Amino acid sequence: MSQCSPPLDLQKCIEAATNCACFNFRKASRAVTQLFDDALQPTGLRSTQLVILIAAAVFEGVSVSRLAKELVMDRSTLTRNLRPLERRGLILLESGKDERTRLVRLTPAGQTDLAAALPVWEQAQLQFQEKLGDERWKQLLASLGATVEVAHDSR
Repeated sequence: MSQCSPPLDLQKCIEAATNCACFNFRKASRAVTQLFDDALQPTGLRSTQLVILIAAAVFEGVSVSRLAKELVMDRSTLTRNLRPLERRGLILLESGKDERTRLVRLTPAGQTDLAAALPVWEQAQLQFQEKLGDERWKQLLASLGATVEVAHDSR
């Protein structure tokens, strides 16, 4: 005898799409990512790769674990995202003092590509901020910071 599934409550789905923090943050994240991916296309970098290169530059010689924590990423996801950058010669993964520790360093090619991408990023960032407006941009930054804190505290 086959079991029937309960009927889908379409109103609850609409409510979830309208009010769900995860649904709406993912939607906004995809939209912003697409905007920056389009702008960065001439550089050959995706926005996710640019963020990793920036973090690698800021935290030079950082462990993969620390970099994952700084980027609020799962370590295995970060490792998967580092591989194409390593294959392109933009980063170097080296052993730390402990063989289990891997350190992330920008290579000279990574520094060159990052330096070339930053003006492109800056233009896209300025256009985004201008369209949003200074006050809404400041509010958004504050809200995003608070959101990260709340999400971390809720785990």
